[in-house]
Amino acid sequence: MVDQGVIKILLVDDQPLLRMGFRLILEGEENFHVVGEASDGNEAVRKVEELQPDVVLMDVRMPTMDGIEATRRISDAGSEARVIILTTFDLDEYAFSGLQAGASAFLLKDVAPVELVHAVRLVASGDAVVAPRVTQRLLETYVRGGSVPGQSPSPHRDPLLDDLTPRETEILTTIAEGLSNAEIAHKFFLSEATVKTHVRRILSKLQLRDRVQVVVYAYETGLVVPSNPDY
Repeated sequence: MVDQGVIKILLVDDQPLLRMGFRLILEGEENFHVVGEASDGNEAVRKVEELQPDVVLMDVRMPTMDGIEATRRISDAGSEARVIILTTFDLDEYAFSGLQAGASAFLLKDVAPVELVHAVRLVASGDAVVAPRVTQRLLETYVRGGSVPGQSPSPHRDPLLDDLTPRETEILTTIAEGLSNAEIAHKFFLSEATVKTHVRRILSKLQLRDRVQVVVYAYETGLVVPSNPDY
């Protein structure tokens, strides 16, 4: 997690012009530093290990190794780097697969510069989900897998849930609904500092990387049921 100082960024895309565009935007920020670029997933995995970036902007459709497999390998290796999946449209099965593989967020490739900068800061901080309502809609669309529309999947209860206190279970549900720390604090009449403490404990107890992984976890374990079968 990055609390202050320079945020190191790795750009991964097989289109040099897109990498150049992102680099120009990001390096215009005082505390952003693009430490490297990669044109495919294999190169991305190597450069994450070599350069130790804080945030990776990861395209999904690339030759040799796609961004989903690269994200999975980066996550499985225990890297502290947080991956933002780049996709072409919001309800994208590749974006959902990226979240399952360990990505912290996803962005559309035509994202506005100010939104790109904001997203990188959010993901680096570890305290927020990028576009939580869109992320929720993505999960509601794909988390059911092959189940019948309108019905929830058949999840199995994770024993790790038994380690949560009643308050932590309540907060877990609100994170999964896309609420920010401020919104959770308001709902439960708590300070934001207290909410942050609860969130850290939830992540630790459930062995999850960040808030978006909490959202994925909650849907996959049935704690949150897809609300709109027409998505």
